[in-house]
Amino acid sequence: MTEEQRMARELRSVRAHHEDPIIDFDVDVNELDRVARNELKTLTKENAETVAKHLVMAVRLIDSDPELAHQHVLSASRRAGRIAVVRETLGITAYATGDFALALREMRTFRRISGSNEQIALMVDSERGVGRSDKALELGRSVDRSTLTEATQVALAVAMSGARLDLDQPDLALGELEISQLDPTKAFSYSPELFRAYAEVLEELGRTEESAEWLTCAEVAEKALEMSPPAGEDESDEDIIVIEEELEGFDDDFDGEADGESEADAGDASQAEEILVEDVSAVDISVEDVSLQGAPLEDVTLEDVHAEELSADDVANLFDEVVERSAEEVVLTSVAMDFDEDLLEDDVAQVLRDTAHLAGEEGGTESRA
Repeated sequence: MTEEQRMARELRSVRAHHEDPIIDFDVDVNELDRVARNELKTLTKENAETVAKHLVMAVRLIDSDPELAHQHVLSASRRAGRIAVVRETLGITAYATGDFALALREMRTFRRISGSNEQIALMVDSERGVGRSDKALELGRSVDRSTLTEATQVALAVAMSGARLDLDQPDLALGELEISQLDPTKAFSYSPELFRAYAEVLEELGRTEESAEWLTCAEVAEKALEMSPPAGEDESDEDIIVIEEELEGFDDDFDGEADGESEADAGDASQAEEILVEDVSAVDISVEDVSLQGAPLEDVTLEDVHAEELSADDVANLFDEVVERSAEEVVLTSVAMDFDEDLLEDDVAQVLRDTAHLAGEEGGTESRA
């Protein structure tokens, strides 16, 4: 062996041999998230397209064949090892295949490149995977949770709770999960996982009935999410889905608050139904009377109000006050005005002029509805 050959052998790549997996013919780079595509703009056009296609393949395969998905991301990382989204995806696929040491290493690299802590939950769980639950708790406590998205906060709480269970600390594990997002009356994408984790810890503590109730909450949340609009139809990822299904035997503070509010709303509605505008005398009527002491003004019609003893100015002023005081749409269908025979024709004309603007306001309100 010559000196040149020996030097070439010493300087050759020490990485294991890797063959690129086949990319499906129908893969489109536009399937990749727009933010991820922007990160790839630092590469050459040809290289960026190849990396993007491997990442798309990883997304397609992560659930059905995580090992093949991991091979695709390995191919991408060999071409774009300094791109944050590539290292992040490599860590995710490594975690999916059970290679927790590699997942931890890649997520540390991702955090160093991007400055983001959004994968902290996966890092904590990877520490658990390599048998370092104490280290996992320390890592989780090192991050300011208020800087994380709600989904990441929930994922971190679940990971921290798991680490507590590893250390035989079920009471503390339950406490890790008692966060603001633990609300059985609302369903977000992260709610089923959180509810199930809470049920698991309750079962560990011997509180089987409560555990069963939270498992039911998880199932109800999943059903609610299945009925939600598909991704892309609603741009807001933070929309709340209120779970209206009543859970028998679920005695919780959340239910108590919800029941109290419902009873109060029902009382207001009942009170409004019992008050008829036709029973109100136009002589004594005021804006406070018309508003039905808090009832929505959109439910009020003035079709039966008599104006026998009101002057034209009084009628106009009353109508103006009703419109100005309404924060919602006011329905003014018609006003029956039985004027005395001795009312002058000029007075009638003045009433019509003073109330003519209400028709325009009514039309504008309906167009906004």
